[in-house]
Amino acid sequence: MFGFGRKPPAAGSRREPGPFGPYHLHELINSGGMADIWLATDAEKRVIAIRLLHSESFFDFTTRKRFQTGCEVLSRIHNHDFIIGYLGHGKIDGSLYLAMEYVEGANLKLLMAQNDPVLQEYVGNILIDMGKALEHVHESGFMHLDFKPENVLVSRNGNVRLVDFDLALPKPEVPKKLDKNPGTPTYMSPEQLLREPVDHRADIFAFGVAAYELLTFEKPFPGDSPDEVLRRQLDRDLDFRRPREINPDIPVAVERIILKCIEREPAKRYPFMSVALRDLEFALYI
Repeated sequence: MFGFGRKPPAAGSRREPGPFGPYHLHELINSGGMADIWLATDAEKRVIAIRLLHSESFFDFTTRKRFQTGCEVLSRIHNHDFIIGYLGHGKIDGSLYLAMEYVEGANLKLLMAQNDPVLQEYVGNILIDMGKALEHVHESGFMHLDFKPENVLVSRNGNVRLVDFDLALPKPEVPKKLDKNPGTPTYMSPEQLLREPVDHRADIFAFGVAAYELLTFEKPFPGDSPDEVLRRQLDRDLDFRRPREINPDIPVAVERIILKCIEREPAKRYPFMSVALRDLEFALYI
C-alpha cells in the first residue's frame, strides 16, 4: 500500500520496526493524522499493510470509534475487486490495528499532483472502477461519506482500491440528519454542508467532484473554507466552469454524467450509483 510516492513519516513516531503479535513490521510507509501505515509480513511471510492507530489517539473516544468503525465496515464489504482487502483487526500490545492487503501504488490525489502517466493510460478504467467500488459500498448497505481522490489507491497497472471507511455509516431508507459532520468540505454535498438530512446521494456528489477533478485537474467548487465551497456550489453563476471548458477532450456524454452527479439538489442527481455507472460505461464504451 502506498508503494510509490510515499508520505514521510510523522516526526516522533513511537513504534520501531520489529515483531507485532503474529506480524512483523518492516517499514513505516505512510503517516496520517490518526494512524500510521506499516509495510509488514504475516506469519506466512506474506507482504501486507498494517494500519496502527496513534497511541495518543487511543484515549480520544471519537477517533478510536472511527478507527474501529472503519475496520468493522471493511470486514463486511471487502470481498470486492475494487475495495482494499481486509485481513483482520483488533488490539495487540495495547495498539488498535487493521491488517490489509498491500497494494504497490499511490493514491489518486498524489498521482494527479504528479500528472502521473498512469492516469493518461487508464483514466477511463479508473473512473469506472472507483464507481463500481462506491456502488458496492452502497449495495452493501453503507455510505462512505469520505469519498475523495486521497482514498482511492491506484497501482501501476491501473488497478483501483477504495480505502478508509472510518466515516462510513449505514445507508438510511430515507435521508437522515447526521449527528456530526466530518469529512472534506471540497467533496461534501450541499446538504452535508448545510447540515440537512443526507443519504447515499451525498457519495454520488463526491464521486462527481472526484471525476471532474480527475479529468480537468481542477476542483469544481474550490474554496478555503466550507462556507466558500458551499457558496460556489449554490451559486453556479459565480464562476463555475463546465468540465469541457477546461478539457475539451472530455466526451460530451461524460460531461453530462459528471454534471448530473454534482447537481445541487439530491433529487436531480442519479438515484443510484449503478445508474451512473451504466451511463458512464456506455459513454466510454467499456
